[in-house]
Amino acid sequence: MAESFLFSVAQGVLGKIASPAFKEAVAIYSIKDQIHELENTLAAITAVLLDAEEQRAKNCSLQLWLGRLRDVLYDAEDVLDELECETLRKRVISQYGGVKEKVHRFFSLSNPSREITHLFINKLDVVGRDVDKQKIIEILMRPDHKNLSVVPIVGIGGMGKTALAKSICNDDGVKAQFELLLWVCVPEDFDLEKTIERIIKDANSQSLSNLDIQQLQTILRTTIKDKKFLLVLDDVWSNNHSRWEELKALLIEGASGSKIIVTTRSSEVASTMGTHPTHNLKGLSHEDSMALFKKWAFDEKEKRPRPDLLDIGNDIVIKCQGVPLLLKTLGSVLYTKDEEQHWAHIRDSEIWKGYVIHSYMLVMLWMSLGLISSSTEKLALEDVGVDYIKVLWKRSLIQEVEESESILSFKMHDLVHSLAMIVAQDDCSVVGLDTVEISERVRYISFSTNSLEGISNFDGVPPFLRKPTSKRLHAINFQFKVDDGVINREFARTCISKCNHLWYLNLGFGSFEELPSSICNLKQLRLLILGNNKRLKKLPDSICELQSLLYLYFDDCSELGDLPKKMKRLINLRRLSVTTKQMSLQESGIQYLENLEFLGFRGCQNLRVFF
Repeated sequence: MAESFLFSVAQGVLGKIASPAFKEAVAIYSIKDQIHELENTLAAITAVLLDAEEQRAKNCSLQLWLGRLRDVLYDAEDVLDELECETLRKRVISQYGGVKEKVHRFFSLSNPSREITHLFINKLDVVGRDVDKQKIIEILMRPDHKNLSVVPIVGIGGMGKTALAKSICNDDGVKAQFELLLWVCVPEDFDLEKTIERIIKDANSQSLSNLDIQQLQTILRTTIKDKKFLLVLDDVWSNNHSRWEELKALLIEGASGSKIIVTTRSSEVASTMGTHPTHNLKGLSHEDSMALFKKWAFDEKEKRPRPDLLDIGNDIVIKCQGVPLLLKTLGSVLYTKDEEQHWAHIRDSEIWKGYVIHSYMLVMLWMSLGLISSSTEKLALEDVGVDYIKVLWKRSLIQEVEESESILSFKMHDLVHSLAMIVAQDDCSVVGLDTVEISERVRYISFSTNSLEGISNFDGVPPFLRKPTSKRLHAINFQFKVDDGVINREFARTCISKCNHLWYLNLGFGSFEELPSSICNLKQLRLLILGNNKRLKKLPDSICELQSLLYLYFDDCSELGDLPKKMKRLINLRRLSVTTKQMSLQESGIQYLENLEFLGFRGCQNLRVFF
């Protein structure tokens, strides 16, 4: 991806500094100079962060530095959150009168965007593609009286289409055959103006600001006129026939024998644009797969890698099914891991196989953790989140995708999940009810167990939650429905009292009658799940002090009585799902929630009056 997660965290902190609410805080607390210094420091760090992240896999000291930087960024974000929440608390008080409270108008982190490719090639990128390369070069070298010939390369995401095209363009014979070698990553919507701009810029690095489409077309014709060129249109998504015809009409100004290579995942795109038969790129052979994996997983100076790791690596390679991107990524992740358990974990993990994920739940999780941002206010963040999922789909990182209206359902390959867990192991941890300790760097935990069976001396609170390391947690989740008695009042009270920086808290299927009033201390909380608590009778009035809250679920709480009367104070709430024994909601204040986008009711048999 074009941006790393750590880069996104840094961008998120910068975005928080730029938010209107935070600017108010700067003025109120007279900290302009300190914040300006922090902003400059972050900008300088961000400028070199992407390069540093690319080098981290094979540089141990850099890994240590990036790990420490991540901790500092997280701590900085928590401090800025506190200031922003306090400022919005004052705003709510001025609007509705005094209440203790805490608001965070959440400004999320920038997320990875579409990668812009280039002609430079790393010698480690291409293995086992000699036959494919030679076949396409033969087509390029073949005498052709057409003004323009198009050779499509088709394959799934990560199969190495771009790497193959780079290898072809860097071949000495190809360089001698063409006067111009051009490389363009085509905009996803095949925007004609942007595509022309990129071709011209690649040809002569010319500044194109303030030029209209007619001027760009004239420059493109002049640039390629009577020159024999090879143009790579990399990563084409759109099957827009009319735009392709418009572009092709401009490109025929080149000399006879000019060629275009198109890389795409779509056979329809290949059919629309190609003048030669499609070259379908298949998976690497096991021998080539193993060679590529070893290049990334082991030090080049190591003449004989450890046999035990090689054996496990062989099993991992088989699971990768010849996909170069998986081979390289898993290899680079395992490069610094000498322990057999890390290798075995990737080989053996099956946890997500067959598990169906729904887009609305995943997007809510991302939003509650500040991982979604939009460059335009016109685009809802939920829609941006769905677009992120579609990018994963296009990159073949999720599978068995089904689309119904605006909701996507899909599964994740166990290898992809294992990879994600390895990459995120410093930030995320899967725990059990008997876990004694977690790393001080962990910010997100997920309980894997749904049962107390086999756990001795369980007093209602997992041991690690009583430790100081739990105070930095941002998310507490359960992967599965839990047994009755697991999430009791003591468990809920400990989460709230010990983990005061939580953004996401899942207490669904709980067994407590009343949510502790201290819930108001979680002033940064964005998502609270209380659903399916069959004993819950009352929500404390203090829950209305959670002005950062985006999502609140207490559906299927069949014993829940009257709702709090000041819910209008939940000014950022976007989604609310309700079960109540109440007859009327007129006094709840729900009708005044201006940002509410979804209001759901379940099992409200007594309800007669909404608002």
